[in-house]
Amino acid sequence: MIKINLEYSKIEKEVKSFDESKLKKVHEMIENKTGVGSDFLGWVNWPITFDKDELSKMKKVANNLRTKINVLLVVGIGGSYLGARAAEEMIRGLYSNDRVELIYIGNTISSTYTEQIVNYIKNKEFGIVNISKSGTTTEPGIAFRVFKKLLVDLKGKEVAKERIVAVTDKTKGALKQLATAEGYETFTIPDDIGGRFSVFTPVGIFPLLVSGINVDDIFKGAKKAMEDTKNIGNEAYKYAVARYILNAQKGYKAETLISYELQMQMFTEWWKQLFAESEGKDGKGLFPTSCVFSTDLHSLGQFIQEGTKNILFETIISVKKPNLDLNVPKNKEDLDGLNYLTSKSFHEINEVAIEGVIDAHANAGEVPNIILEFEKMDAEMFGYAAYWFMKACALSGYLLEINPFNQPGVEVYKTNMFKLLKKPGF
Repeated sequence: MIKINLEYSKIEKEVKSFDESKLKKVHEMIENKTGVGSDFLGWVNWPITFDKDELSKMKKVANNLRTKINVLLVVGIGGSYLGARAAEEMIRGLYSNDRVELIYIGNTISSTYTEQIVNYIKNKEFGIVNISKSGTTTEPGIAFRVFKKLLVDLKGKEVAKERIVAVTDKTKGALKQLATAEGYETFTIPDDIGGRFSVFTPVGIFPLLVSGINVDDIFKGAKKAMEDTKNIGNEAYKYAVARYILNAQKGYKAETLISYELQMQMFTEWWKQLFAESEGKDGKGLFPTSCVFSTDLHSLGQFIQEGTKNILFETIISVKKPNLDLNVPKNKEDLDGLNYLTSKSFHEINEVAIEGVIDAHANAGEVPNIILEFEKMDAEMFGYAAYWFMKACALSGYLLEINPFNQPGVEVYKTNMFKLLKKPGF
């Protein structure tokens, strides 16, 4: 479901001749869970080992909640919301007709954003899913306080209890303790799956169920990707090797993931967290950035084409089949001179734009381009793509000889913030 094209990467021969024994060694570290950080490799077999009874229960709770609300507030930051949002927007698009709208909170401390959501939902029927392993993270913690209070004030404690769901640790933590005390329905974040790898767990699956998305198709795609990456010659590993060669051997410092579909923008945000937190340590790793073309061709495209060289390379997501398409209308006057396009659909024009930009950037601009062909943009494709990138990320991290599954640097800003806020103990 994802095909890699290295024709414009400038390293196609190096990828083909990459040390197979090294690749096999790292692959076995992932599959056999023997590498550093292996206690967080629970996601590797999750598409077949996930708790089927819990999924059945999630479906019942989500379907019941859908009958009572028209807005679900998804409380979480980082991996606790990015996967669900990436999936929702990729699959449903940006203007879904589903009766339940998902709004993401707790991923920012912006007072304006938070207060605007308060004003937007206070006359709507809403529910809350609070996603946190500990329940003590500042951003989602204070957001949950605000919206829990609003729900209780508007609907009363009994209704609020029926409309609040917690996705948290199985036995411990502040959120688990609160959920038990208040009687909230709870679902479990597995101990052996980190946040940025958690989209197939209740972290991502429960909000998507409430949004009306067919999560069985997501698991179907993830399972197919798991099967397709069981051998060392798979496409995900080719991508990881290409990144490694461009970074570690050719000296490139940044990778820009390019989408030509606006509904894929949050997918690229999920991808940025996945690779940044996994690789960015010990002074190593590529800096992951993203663009939406053709929009950003009228800004960042100038730098990519003619700016400082040997800094970044591009990875292009080319979607073969859009969810929707439309034709360019014909105007009798043709004052804008665009009637020549009326024989083509928007998607056909988009595909020509991709071809033209790759030629410009890779050939004239001398920027390496890796092309990833996606079949489509549905639930099965999301499941496949998310697992595919997770597998590539694990291999990429181990090639760099770092632990892809921790994020010690994230704690530094928290400690500084707690000191400045005079949190007890800091």
